[in-house]
Amino acid sequence: MKIAKVVGNVVSTIKDKRFEGYKLMIVEYLDLSGKPQGVRHIALDGANAGIGDLVLTNNDGGAAVMVMDDKELIADDTIAGVVDYYTVDGCTKTAKDLY
Repeated sequence: MKIAKVVGNVVSTIKDKRFEGYKLMIVEYLDLSGKPQGVRHIALDGANAGIGDLVLTNNDGGAAVMVMDDKELIADDTIAGVVDYYTVDGCTKTAKDLY
């Protein structure tokens, strides 16, 4: 699992039937200090996240099955929850604190 910030959404008029009705969000993984790390990814939203939210993502292909309760669904990245804050080495971070 990784901490990420939602930086955008994806609008798709045509997609695989298994993804119909599900939101796709653009996420940017963060290091523990809250700085962006690596490239942005598209994640299946299982937590009703919005742009600017701090989220917990799972990058295991089978996570979507558990989070979305759909045995046919497979996604590389799945948003599993919205994070209120996290603390590392006594320093607490929220979405508003990040860049």
